[in-house]
Amino acid sequence: MTGTPHAGELPEVRFLTVAEVASLMRVSKMTVYRLVHGGELTAVRVGRSFRVPEHAVHTYLKGAFSESA
Repeated sequence: MTGTPHAGELPEVRFLTVAEVASLMRVSKMTVYRLVHGGELTAVRVGRSFRVPEHAVHTYLKGAFSESA
């Protein structure tokens, strides 16, 4: 599934676990949970765990980086 999605198709999204996000951002898993529960980082709940779209991590980091500059 590449390119633009056709009618009725979902775009391809890569989801990361909380542990993967924590490793990528070099923070604790608790920090990621706080960001998710605080609404600062988009996530979907799958059963009892959360999955974070990869683009949401990049968007968050771009916003955090531009605020510190």
